[in-house]
Amino acid sequence: MNFPFLSALTWFPVFGGVLVMCLGDRRATQARWLALCIAVITLMASVPLYLGFDTHSAALQFNEQLAWIPGLHSTYHLGVDGISLPLILLTTFSTILVLIAGWTRIEKRPAQYVAAFLIMEGLMIGVFAAADALLFYVFWEAMLLPMFIIIGVWGGARRVYATLKFFLYTFLGSVLMLVALIYLYLKSGSYDLAALVQLPLGLQQQTLIFLAFFAAFAVKVPMVPVHTWLPDAHVEAPTGGSVILAAIMLKMGGYGFLRFSLPITPDASRELAWLVIGLSLVAVVYIGLVALVQRDMKKLIAYSSIAHMGFVTLGCFLAFSIVAATGHALGATLALSGAMVQMISHGLVSGALFLCVGVLYDRMHTRDIAAYGGVVNTMPIFSAFMVLFGMANAGLPGTSGFVGEFMVVLAAFHANFWFALVAGMTLILGAAYTLWLIKRVVFGAVANDQVAALSDVNGREFFVLAVSAVAVLALGIYPRPLTELMEPTLRHLLSLMMISKL
Repeated sequence: MNFPFLSALTWFPVFGGVLVMCLGDRRATQARWLALCIAVITLMASVPLYLGFDTHSAALQFNEQLAWIPGLHSTYHLGVDGISLPLILLTTFSTILVLIAGWTRIEKRPAQYVAAFLIMEGLMIGVFAAADALLFYVFWEAMLLPMFIIIGVWGGARRVYATLKFFLYTFLGSVLMLVALIYLYLKSGSYDLAALVQLPLGLQQQTLIFLAFFAAFAVKVPMVPVHTWLPDAHVEAPTGGSVILAAIMLKMGGYGFLRFSLPITPDASRELAWLVIGLSLVAVVYIGLVALVQRDMKKLIAYSSIAHMGFVTLGCFLAFSIVAATGHALGATLALSGAMVQMISHGLVSGALFLCVGVLYDRMHTRDIAAYGGVVNTMPIFSAFMVLFGMANAGLPGTSGFVGEFMVVLAAFHANFWFALVAGMTLILGAAYTLWLIKRVVFGAVANDQVAALSDVNGREFFVLAVSAVAVLALGIYPRPLTELMEPTLRHLLSLMMISKL
């Protein structure tokens, strides 16, 4: 029997988090080191998944299937393909950076803090690895609890408000998804995702199921107009919470569209693609303009995240318009690939920007842009990193931020010139609000005595930012390993999307 890598990746950090919690705050240093060791081992355990993955196959790999709830015909079924594997690798990578970044900054219940991230890591991996719809839903809901606690315990002054808003938005959307999954189970007699994809459904059935899925996934992305929970959650969350929220949790919405909505309800997805494309383009332009007027660094980056995630949903649903306009699937595959690359890139870039904000906040205890200015004069190394990540956020060629956006814009030309024109506005708006932020915070004369007294990054902070920078540049300069990994799976997904169930 092959080693159960996916179960190990899922449950090792969960049980490790419980063990860390048992150490308690009296042994905070030991708890931090144990948490870091668990996260490193988890990352190392994810490497064999990549090395042993067959990049020529679209099938689920590293399958594990055990009896779970026989009465409901639900199994403990885990597996990965070219869509889920990159997101699992991003999860294991980001968790280590978060633990190191908060090494000395969290003084209140540090053992519980690092334990919450380990538990959340395992549950998020479970979301991406689950091949059974009921198992997916259990992981989907369970991973909300650690983030709920992280914001509610270690957040800012309005943490209770932000936590409740975050929980209610995401939970209410998920309830509708559960209703849809139960209906699909009653029709098919199984929760297995492969069986649900093959289930014949009428257009009315597909439409209702699509809207139920849309309620859950659109909130998680988040799409306009259900995006208002995200800026509040980011502002009040501690730095580590903001990083994981932006880098991983938002990607679950895009993953849900690719895993559930498109293959299970292809006809409804085709009929309602105009809605998703329209809301995505609104996010690119309108939210970009909203980001321009923000005074809080975290809020600006949060709104930037909403705008950039608009490219993910745009790429997912452009495929229908491209095939209808051109009659072939070349541009459609490009759109889906762009959506996936954008998810990974945004996870790296937005996470790094939130880490930069955390470095400044740890020194001056304010996120107000007006409180800064001339940081480059006292923190030159930090400023170099922040400028790099800002350029990546603006889509500078050679960084990961350029690759996904360029692929989606290029694909949009195959569908409609106006789609591409509006989507391309993000290159202008993204540069505008990002460079405006960099100019006010990093450059210029030293703003005040507090900025003059700032010290540059220490070794721990340098390591975290340097590793992030390497990842952003590596994906920007040579994205081929990622695109090769996911291309067969996306081609198979596209074939499922183009087969009508009517």
